[in-house]
Amino acid sequence: MRKALDIITIVTGILMLGILGGGFFTYKYVQSPQFKKKIMDKVIKEIQPLMGDVLGNAMPDMTGPSLSIPSKPKLLP
Repeated sequence: MRKALDIITIVTGILMLGILGGGFFTYKYVQSPQFKKKIMDKVIKEIQPLMGDVLGNAMPDMTGPSLSIPSKPKLLP
């Protein structure tokens, strides 16, 4: 019986180290800039067809004249 418990203890320890190690490396991978870039590229690829030509329709062809800026500031009395 003692031998079986020792084997179970060793296997449990190995499994725990595997789970902790896997969690650590997963956390490091998710926090990496490469992962963030990969996710952003996928999101942009999915959203881009839905956006269509939004800015092309919203921008005017021509704008009005600019506002003039007074050369001398007005002083308060």
